[in-house]
Amino acid sequence: MSRKILIVEDEAPIREMLSFVMEQHGYQAVEANDYQVALEKIVEPFPDMILLDWMLPGGSGIQLAKKLKSDDFTRNIPIIMLTARGEEEDKVRGLEVGADDYITKPFSPKELMARMRAVFRRVSPTALDEPLEIEGLKLDPISHRVTAYNDRVDMGPTEFKLLHFFMTHPERVYSREQLLDNVWGTNVYVEDRTVDVHIRRLRKAIEMHGHDRLVQTVRGVGYRFSSR
Repeated sequence: MSRKILIVEDEAPIREMLSFVMEQHGYQAVEANDYQVALEKIVEPFPDMILLDWMLPGGSGIQLAKKLKSDDFTRNIPIIMLTARGEEEDKVRGLEVGADDYITKPFSPKELMARMRAVFRRVSPTALDEPLEIEGLKLDPISHRVTAYNDRVDMGPTEFKLLHFFMTHPERVYSREQLLDNVWGTNVYVEDRTVDVHIRRLRKAIEMHGHDRLVQTVRGVGYRFSSR
């Protein structure tokens, strides 16, 4: 499944151009032309990134970014602000409410793609390109697909990142704090128990062929991904 990019832009020509560029680069483009439609489109499975215009009918991009970053379910979705405003203080405002980057119109598709790749690398530090496989459980970072003995496995973006981290760091025990730092990032405030919730979701997602046993609880310490 390709990464889903939500394009929130009220100017149709720009929105259509961005959708075309996204699809040309293998992403799934979803469009919204105002604040309310954008909110309606931000549902599970959540977008992997949001390209967010500063000025929108019904509310500003700043308001939307602030709302998303204050919600536990959407706070990890990376946001790149798109705007004609070039003033330094406006850039700072965008970053202060949680945007991951800022690009000023007009911009080239090449520059946008470079910015997107940079943000994806920052928010997914484990994003290596090689497919990973352990005991028939296969994760492909490029297609963002997980299979178990060739059967498709559906999971949310956080569970995907958690599984990716585990599969690239097998046989080691990680505390909840270490998992938060490596999977959620050091600049995000999330309670330790949130890890337990996502561990349960991950186990449920991969239980069909018994792969849930690979995610092991080490009592009093944390979690380990192991085939032993």
